Amino acid sequence: MKHVVEISVNRIKLYAYHGCEAQERVVGGDFYVTVSAQVEVESSAWQNDQLEGTADYSRFVGIAKREMAVPSNLLEHVAARIASAILDECPSVMQVSVAIDKVNPPLGVSCESVSVKFEQTR
Repeated sequence: MKHVVEISVNRIKLYAYHGCEAQERVVGGDFYVTVSAQVEVESSAWQNDQLEGTADYSRFVGIAKREMAVPSNLLEHVAARIASAILDECPSVMQVSVAIDKVNPPLGVSCESVSVKFEQTR
């Protein structure tokens, strides 16, 4: 029997080089990535306390790190790449949401962060 479980990895802190401004690509900045996934989990996973039969959330972190290392103009582009890769590489994930916060964006005003959230379903 299979059940749906939500697995979230919250606020993975990464340094990256995203943005439309040339200086953002040179200097870079701090970003937080949150991945939430609806995962179809086999009952044997929790009954036997085994990773097999569920999604390994360390893979979410690895995918986020890999995709955040590729500079992009838009956070939407990065979030979509992360979501697509998770669906491609993690077959038990049915739906994924990726939120990216850009800390202290260059807006000319005091602003803690800007964020985008991208959702994709299998």
